[in-house]
Amino acid sequence: MARGLSDKPTWGASKGPPSPPTLRTPRRSRGAPRPPNTRRHPGTPGAPLDVPWVTALIPAGGAGRRLGTRTPKQFLRLAGVPMLALTVRHFATHPGVGAVVVAVPVREVERARETLRALERRVPLSVVAGGATRQESVWLALQAAPADTEIAIVHDAVRPFLTRALIDLVLAAAAKAGASICALPIAETVKRVRDGVVEATIDRTGLWAVQTPQAFRVAVLREAHEKARRDGIVGTDDAMLVERLGQRVVVVPGLEGNVKITSAADLRRARARARR
Repeated sequence: MARGLSDKPTWGASKGPPSPPTLRTPRRSRGAPRPPNTRRHPGTPGAPLDVPWVTALIPAGGAGRRLGTRTPKQFLRLAGVPMLALTVRHFATHPGVGAVVVAVPVREVERARETLRALERRVPLSVVAGGATRQESVWLALQAAPADTEIAIVHDAVRPFLTRALIDLVLAAAAKAGASICALPIAETVKRVRDGVVEATIDRTGLWAVQTPQAFRVAVLREAHEKARRDGIVGTDDAMLVERLGQRVVVVPGLEGNVKITSAADLRRARARARR
C-alpha cells in the first residue's frame, strides 16, 4: 500500500527517546503574551509557522483490561519508557505545539504528573482528571487548554509510533480547513457478521480506517462537544462529533505503524518494534 509518510518512529530501543532538536523556539511561560511571528516551521529554520497557536489534548484513560495487566496500559513500558511519556514527547518537543493537556483517571493523576515531569521543561504541560469515557476526557482536557488556543490536536495516549511529519500534515490541514484527520484506505475484505455467520460483504470502496492525531479549530471542537453533550451522543472519535455540525473534515495519509495498542498482541509487537 502506498503511504506517503515514513513509518519510522522518532525514537528507538538502544538510544531511548530522541534528543531535543538543536534549533528550537523558546517556549512561552503560561499566561505570558504570545509574541507575533516567533514560531518556525519544523525542520525549516527561519520560516514562519503557518498554523495558529496549538494545544495538544491527550486522552489517557485506558485501564488495560484487554491487555490483562494490572498496570494501566498508558503506563506500560516500551524500550524502558512509559508509553504515555513516549507519546506526549512527540508533542512536547514539536515547535508548533504551545501547550499539552493530558487527561487520566483521577486515581492516576499523580502518577501521570510524575511520569511526565521531565517534559514540563519543554512545554507548559497540565495533567487533569478525565471522565468515564474517552469523549468526556477530551472535553475535560479541552476545558484546561490555554484560553488563546486556536487549534486543538487530539491524540490517543497509546499510539506512541506517530512521527513529526504526521503531526505537521494534520496541523496544516486543520489550519486550512478547520478540521482534519489522518487515515488509511481499508485494504482487506470487509464483511458484516452476526452470531458467527456472514450476513453480507461490504463494498470497501471509499472506506478508510481512521487514526489519531486529529486536529480542529478549537471553536469547532468545543461546539461539537457541546452539541453531543446536549444530544446525548457518544462518538467513537472527535471527528464524528464535528461531522454532526456539517463541518468539512479533511483527510491526510496516516501511517501503517501508527497503531493503537489495545491487546496483548499489540503490546508484544510494539515492544519488539521498540527494541529494533
